[in-house]
Amino acid sequence: MPWDYIIIGGGSAGAVVAARLSENPDARVLLLEAGPRDWHPFYAIPAGFAKMTKGIGSWGWQTVPQRHMGGMQIRFTQARVLGGGSTVNAQIYTRGHPLDYDEWRQSGCTGWAYDDVLPYFRKAEDNDTFDNKWHGKGGPLGVSKPAAPLPICEAYFAAAGQIGIPTNPDLTSETPEGVGYYQLTQRRVRRSSTAKAYLDPARGRANLSIVTGAQVLRIVVEKGRAVGVELAGQGIIRANQEVILSAGAIGSPRLLQLSGIGPADQARQLGIPVVLDQPGVGANFHDHLDLFVIAECTGPHTYDRYAKPHWSAIAGLQYLLTRKGPVASSLFETGGFWWADPNARSPDIQFHLGLGSGIEAGVAAMPQGGVTLNSAFLRPRSRGTVRLASADPLAAPLIDPNYWEDPYDRDMSIAGLKLAQDIMRQDALKPFVLAERLPGPAVQTDADYIAYACAHAKTDHHPAGTCRMGSDAAAVVDPGLRFNGIAGLRVVDASIMPQVVSSNTNAATIMIAEKAADMIKGAA
Repeated sequence: MPWDYIIIGGGSAGAVVAARLSENPDARVLLLEAGPRDWHPFYAIPAGFAKMTKGIGSWGWQTVPQRHMGGMQIRFTQARVLGGGSTVNAQIYTRGHPLDYDEWRQSGCTGWAYDDVLPYFRKAEDNDTFDNKWHGKGGPLGVSKPAAPLPICEAYFAAAGQIGIPTNPDLTSETPEGVGYYQLTQRRVRRSSTAKAYLDPARGRANLSIVTGAQVLRIVVEKGRAVGVELAGQGIIRANQEVILSAGAIGSPRLLQLSGIGPADQARQLGIPVVLDQPGVGANFHDHLDLFVIAECTGPHTYDRYAKPHWSAIAGLQYLLTRKGPVASSLFETGGFWWADPNARSPDIQFHLGLGSGIEAGVAAMPQGGVTLNSAFLRPRSRGTVRLASADPLAAPLIDPNYWEDPYDRDMSIAGLKLAQDIMRQDALKPFVLAERLPGPAVQTDADYIAYACAHAKTDHHPAGTCRMGSDAAAVVDPGLRFNGIAGLRVVDASIMPQVVSSNTNAATIMIAEKAADMIKGAA
């Protein structure tokens, strides 16, 4: 079949674009995803997130040694499954602060201010709690309140209040500061990924083809125009209208560089024919670094005991019968936003309260059960790169977030960690918390905190910026997400963010895809 649009990557963005473009029966749409279908039951149940950072549905990559953090390497979960990050994440629905998007516009991204993007957030939503200026109903994406909160969540709110942080009933409103329950990308207590919400209803369309296990080797460019892709085992497949790259903030610059689109000196060193010298591809890489507090509990106040086989079986039965209990929890459904730097223009720290310990890969578990409070600095100044290790399309890329290159990031990260400790030490949590185990009372000096971070830090899984949008000559894509220098090619995913949003990135990525789909339809 001669395709009009070929979309590379069936994740949070690509699935949305494919579903929206195929609404036009005259548009022939091919969606290519390197990973498998989202068949595994862990992808559907909210608590399945606990398995995701431990290898299910992931490429299995890690960062290069971080030179400003003692050479530590961090496991970097990147989805390899239909639905992408929306299939493996903790289902937290946050959008960032309105000023994030206003700053995009001020940096030259016309059409991307908060007032411009809010309609696309609302268009995507089917919200079970709010229907107002900020939220919508009837969209494809299920957005729900938590189904299985625990009493320790309310104690956490009270503890935050004891140090002056208020409770906020809607952390996705125009004023997200405070603590509260996150809304979740769920519908009827099941994960609402873009594969479920957008692709499943579109599968019957004759003009849409979804191919999983599809390894794209390169984007094919002829006479300055993207005309198709080379697919492993099938050769070149052509697109009459556009090639749309939605492989994520790691995958998109990786494939561009494999295609000879990126820094020319690197391509020559690896023996890749240069198609376009674009140094911005793979640059401007940044991410939210996470530091956490883990406390041992006074009793079974969290879900840790359900890691044991017999308790796990009981929890599974409870979920099947009632849609309640541990399996109905995303495990990180409570948190909030506050300031580390009192002079920051909006909250610059995000909290995620984990209803257990050892939930994510590499994080310690408490033998008697525990609770975790993650803290992440939201607006890092440090910038890194995504580069190729070799010309082998199956080789892992060199992922370098360059954490803490700017000392301000280090100082704010540690300030956020201390704020998390302060919350956990308040009287309201004493009935639930026996003692802080990490960082623990032995960590006192600045050097102690730095050493702790360099041993225990992790990513919040929010990579962004590697195909930066802008109006300047160095930008990789323009505000229409068209690739500068190559016709017929767009990039649609979190890589286009000039600056990562001040929150989880999945909702913003879906918004980007909704807006891009309208722009692509308009161009056609």
